[in-house]
Amino acid sequence: MAVKLKDYKKELNAKSLEELQGDLVAAKKELFNLRFQNATNQLENTSRIKDVRKNIARIQTVIAEKAKA
Repeated sequence: MAVKLKDYKKELNAKSLEELQGDLVAAKKELFNLRFQNATNQLENTSRIKDVRKNIARIQTVIAEKAKA
């Protein structure tokens, strides 16, 4: 990842709920596109799928924490 993990988590915590929802939608679209590229053998960096999945989980965790608070 280009951005360090701690910086990414801080960045997520600083965002509003609406921004996080937008990021979540964008990440899910990216995951769909990566899976599509993988299915058609156009994806060169398959580890990107794993990274995007983890980012989606991180975003969902922050959303849940903010909703709980």
